[in-house]
Amino acid sequence: MFKSILLNSFSPNFRISIRPSLLRIPIIINNNIYNNYNNYNKFLNSSLFHTKISQLSNNELNNSIEDLENDIQIEQLHPALIEKAESLKIELLNLENKISTGYSFNIDENKKYNNLLSFISIYNDFINLNENYTELLKIINNDQEDQILINEAKLEIKIFKKKLINQTMKLKSHLLPQHPFANNSTILELRPGAGGHEANIFTSDLLNMYIKYCQFNNWKYEILSLTNHISGSGIIDATLLINQNGSYNRLRHEAGVHRVQRIPSTETKGRVHTSASGVIVLPKIDEIDNSQNIRKFKPDELRIDVMRASGAGGQHVNTTESAVRIVHLPTGIIVSIQDERSQHKNKEKAFTVLRARLAEKELKEKQEKERSDRTDQVSSVDRSDKIRTYNFQQNRVTDHRCNFTLHDLDGCMQGTKLDLIIDQVEKKEADDKAKNLIKQLESNL
Repeated sequence: MFKSILLNSFSPNFRISIRPSLLRIPIIINNNIYNNYNNYNKFLNSSLFHTKISQLSNNELNNSIEDLENDIQIEQLHPALIEKAESLKIELLNLENKISTGYSFNIDENKKYNNLLSFISIYNDFINLNENYTELLKIINNDQEDQILINEAKLEIKIFKKKLINQTMKLKSHLLPQHPFANNSTILELRPGAGGHEANIFTSDLLNMYIKYCQFNNWKYEILSLTNHISGSGIIDATLLINQNGSYNRLRHEAGVHRVQRIPSTETKGRVHTSASGVIVLPKIDEIDNSQNIRKFKPDELRIDVMRASGAGGQHVNTTESAVRIVHLPTGIIVSIQDERSQHKNKEKAFTVLRARLAEKELKEKQEKERSDRTDQVSSVDRSDKIRTYNFQQNRVTDHRCNFTLHDLDGCMQGTKLDLIIDQVEKKEADDKAKNLIKQLESNL
């Protein structure tokens, strides 16, 4: 009788046996995870790989893993993407020729030059790995080669295959247009949605998840504002600043409605409640940043009010006018900050949030206009409806944009497994963007 590795698949529709003619031990796997998981090493180290493994002998397990690795195919990049990479290589050579003549770069040209250097390094590594992999394949498929050399090539090609798969994904992502605020720090705003007091509690849980995620990645963070629920459990709203360059490109995928399904601690009949929380992800815009994406303030655009802080907090509450409210009159955006004792610090924080909201608003308006101008509408991973469900009874987190399910809810809420979900959303976005880019490049030929 066959034993099996069960990777937490609850639906029989997702049960597949990988290469059953070669496997003595069929692997039962969630089809979404197997087809979409771009980082195989993370997959083997994840909690998904640990149910029923203790039932297998070492030889059986090693054979199963080896066959699974052999079954993963290397993605072939579209010729249009390779042509784009070659054009960027020529562009770098032109810039290097300018340097050799004593030409001095401005800020934008210097930034472009550094980005091209980084990209060409990735592209050259991809070319070298691909050439080595092809040569090893020729040796393995040549019946006239020495058998010892063939066996050595078979061992070596496994290493090159893993590296080539990762390098192909890396090259593909770098060929796609970068988000305008990809290198910025992040501002997260969290607010409870439908679901009553349970929504307030879940919003607090999400805030703790992002704080632990920052701690896990050694990112500096600061709570700009926090309003606790009157009951003492849960929050009404919170604003979290993450001072890590490039964090916005990672966390922008968290924007949207997060739904939770669980039995609240106040529930006496054991019924599962559904509630929701909204997460807004904004890029932090620095005052010294001269990017054209930043909204410039006019003298008559703002109304700044100062007032006494409210709520619990010590002697300064209701005695000094430290709270600040900034109203952006053209858009009606209102930002209120009262966490600091200093009016100046509160005003500084309020301007930081306001600049981020305006920059995000203008970017979205630009993207919506571009999207409406397209004739070939495509699905997007950044739609504002429900993006993710946290089901505590089933110990699962499901992201609905890429149909990925992680059966380690505690790991996600602790921040240590959140990257596994973000990886899948990024891959879905990259695949969609790659299809659009290929269409665009082919139409220009």
